[in-house]
Amino acid sequence: MDGIDVSGTVKEVARVERVFGEPVVRNGVTVIPVARIGGGGGSGSGSGKQEGERPGEGNGGGFGLGAAPAGVFVVKDEDVRWRPAVDINKIIVGGQVVAVVALLTARAIVRARSATCAHKRR
Repeated sequence: MDGIDVSGTVKEVARVERVFGEPVVRNGVTVIPVARIGGGGGSGSGSGKQEGERPGEGNGGGFGLGAAPAGVFVVKDEDVRWRPAVDINKIIVGGQVVAVVALLTARAIVRARSATCAHKRR
């Protein structure tokens, strides 16, 4: 696969249909799903002079594409609203990080106060 093949494949895969899903209409409300798309790619080629039976040649390429839900557009009576997708795992991890930081801060405050009280007793 050379660079031209990779770019052609990327153009074929990275289309607007990957970002916006098929609209769903129910009871006069249209919902349009939206995804967050990210990716990257590259290609390479090489030709080196080597001794022996086989000349040093090579080429290659590839790409990766990922998608995650971003949210939906809700269209009702000519009013468009954005509803973001909520990743509950990120919320849980964020809460855990805040809790750990709060506990470490409380521990540092207690240690500082106990050290101050011990110093005053002397």
